Amino acid sequence: MKHAFIFPGQGSQFPGMGKNLYESNEQARALFETANEVLGFRISDVMFSGTEEDLRQTNVTQPAIFIHSVAAYQCLTGQQPDMVAGHSLGEFSALVANGVLPFAEALQLVSVRATAMQKACVSQPSTMAAVLALADEKVEEICRQVQEETGEVVVPANYNCPGQLVISGSVKGIEVACERMKAAGAKRALVLPVGGAFHSPLMAPAREELRAKIESTVFHTPQCPIYQNVTAAAVIDKEEIKQNLIDQLTGAVRWTQSVQAMVADGSGRFTEAGPGKVLQGLVQKIHREAVVEGVS
Repeated sequence: MKHAFIFPGQGSQFPGMGKNLYESNEQARALFETANEVLGFRISDVMFSGTEEDLRQTNVTQPAIFIHSVAAYQCLTGQQPDMVAGHSLGEFSALVANGVLPFAEALQLVSVRATAMQKACVSQPSTMAAVLALADEKVEEICRQVQEETGEVVVPANYNCPGQLVISGSVKGIEVACERMKAAGAKRALVLPVGGAFHSPLMAPAREELRAKIESTVFHTPQCPIYQNVTAAAVIDKEEIKQNLIDQLTGAVRWTQSVQAMVADGSGRFTEAGPGKVLQGLVQKIHREAVVEGVS
């Protein structure tokens, strides 16, 4: 049975995150201090002592989750992944785990990504919504119809697990789509408290800003395949990994399909490294026989 390591994305942050790792593990402590130097401020202080509001700052949230995830992963001894995957932001943690990116270089990319996404959010108000208990195909069909009829942007953004799909787009487009989702039988179609339309065409300016940084960064040959969000398939080619990371900002997170692909390729054990347990729950909903565990 193969062993997959998976890494969470935005939304898994919490006050005090990573403090136990910092205090109990010398390797983790060194990692946090490196992060403070790379970012130019003591993000560790914000993570350990900041409020929920402090952790929602754009220059904190994504780097904090990334740092915590890598620290949690590196505290594991003697466990090598057969495959890795990350949910959205989590792909950067996964790329450190499989040797494609050193920690400091990956953190720099995460910081650029966070700032670019925030700028895109400010330039064009937009949002996301969770749709529950409606077939993926029906959600996709309604998104297409709303776009065609209104000219508004509405796309599937996160395929989290069967019966849970997040859509992304303009404020008006999401409002119209939510009403139609409920009319079509969705248990819920709930607008989320997020800053913008992540994983949609409205993130195009951020994608181009991230592209410049990624293309100037050296990527190394992976030690094991990464199952990337936009393809939901094993990737080992460095240039393909780069392009998929760029495309991810405007493309859907195909988490359901990624887990299914990892299972099909032999993984029956999934370890989530990082804050929270969200991915463990999603994996069990996608593949009930999976052995899931977490390290945080």
